[in-house]
Amino acid sequence: NYHLSYPIKMKLITAALLAGSAAAFAPAMNKPSSTALNMAFESELGAQPPFGFYDPLNLLEGADQERFDRLRYVELKHGRIAQLAFLGQIVTRAGIHLPGSVNLAGDSFDSFPDGAAALFGPDAIPKEGLGQIILFIGLLELFVMKDVTGDAEFKGDFRNGALDFGWDTFGPETKLRKRGIELNNGRAAMMGILGLMMHEQIDGNPVIGLFLEYN
Repeated sequence: NYHLSYPIKMKLITAALLAGSAAAFAPAMNKPSSTALNMAFESELGAQPPFGFYDPLNLLEGADQERFDRLRYVELKHGRIAQLAFLGQIVTRAGIHLPGSVNLAGDSFDSFPDGAAALFGPDAIPKEGLGQIILFIGLLELFVMKDVTGDAEFKGDFRNGALDFGWDTFGPETKLRKRGIELNNGRAAMMGILGLMMHEQIDGNPVIGLFLEYN
């Protein structure tokens, strides 16, 4: 069953990432939309060289402001998740794991495989552990990672008056530049984590093989 279910699960995850990254190159919009929506998007945040305005799947065809804001929100969220996932891959494959035991049986964190194999497959963490991870993510989604106060400056602004890191001290140009950096890093991370997941399916598991030596 493993040889059948594991590849299917990986294909589903890959498809989800591709769907999330499809809107990754759609620019931000801060002004009311007009009848020439695509023309309005071409000069906004995210439309930059070498592609400029890039919407190969026509997700913004006939889109209004609400549709665009939804796509931008999804892009930011997926980009942030992908950055954490990519960093997690690099850290764990470098041999850095949390100390202590992962369960009551005394199994250490480093006793489980890295990457997607830690979640799916014969050597994966117990299903109860996977359930806890899903529950934790669900709680973050419902109660934390959202605009709770209604004071967000833009879609994806989850500071909620608690986290700032000096954002309010930046000028408009600096804020725009930093938002662009986050978009680009998220886009790169989505493609990066997708590449790592695909390489996990190749015999020999040559993930980051140019930098780390595998047994």
